[in-house]
Amino acid sequence: MEIFKQNRCIALLVGVILVCFSAISLLSPGRINEGQNTLKMDKFGGAGHASAAALLPQTAVTPERIKGTVKPMLYTTAAIPGHVWNGKQTVDWFTPAKLKLKAAAGTQPAKPKTVVVKVSPEAQQALKQAAAKGSQSVTKVKTASQQHPPTKLFFSRTKLLSQEQQAQATWSYAVSEEDLLLLQKIVMAEAEGEPYQGKVAVANVVLNRLRSANFPDTIHEVIYQKSQFSPVANGRLQRVKPNEDSIKAVNAALSGVKEVTDDTYFFLSLKLAQDLTVHHSRTYAKTIGNHTFYK
Repeated sequence: MEIFKQNRCIALLVGVILVCFSAISLLSPGRINEGQNTLKMDKFGGAGHASAAALLPQTAVTPERIKGTVKPMLYTTAAIPGHVWNGKQTVDWFTPAKLKLKAAAGTQPAKPKTVVVKVSPEAQQALKQAAAKGSQSVTKVKTASQQHPPTKLFFSRTKLLSQEQQAQATWSYAVSEEDLLLLQKIVMAEAEGEPYQGKVAVANVVLNRLRSANFPDTIHEVIYQKSQFSPVANGRLQRVKPNEDSIKAVNAALSGVKEVTDDTYFFLSLKLAQDLTVHHSRTYAKTIGNHTFYK
């Protein structure tokens, strides 16, 4: 102490030196107060970066001192709370492999979104009613065409065409009131006790013959052709009065309904027929009720 008293300049110099050392230790960004771990990044490299990352929450590190394969990325403290560097910034660590994975994840296309449209019960009921009305309209059109059959038929060389297919016709036939009544009577006389499909099929046979070049060219001549329809020979054709089913079946056949194919020209009842020439000489097509139809 006597030396200090005698040399006050020396004491003052030592005090200044101590103050400078204290200020340097407080202002140094590379170290923290005694008792905490001091991290020197030049000791870490390559595989050692994992240990450095583990110490980050307790250690402040400057980016300038980072070496090896570890690269820093700075975020604000609001982005990653808990990683504080001097109260301002935090350091997150990415290896090149992590950076590649992050970039690849960022370039993946977005998944398509599935849009689900919810329909209220009232809307569903309205849709059902609209569909029902549409089907009823189609049914009404078909029923109307059968109640009021076409007055003109269209034929190709092989079949009876619908009214919508008339552009494909090779010839046409105008149906008179006499033709219509004759068709109704021959169906009634031949198939009175047969099912409705059998009545339509008899009318189909008459129209198939009208189309074919091997038979007469009018409905009257087809029905009255010699030895073809037994009700003509025994007089039943003149006596019958067409019932509702016979009229409906004729209208359906004229409108294009077909219970047998367009190449079916013959039918007979195997139980009642006395002449079975057709049965033995023609190709079987179909059986409806008591009638067997042939090509």
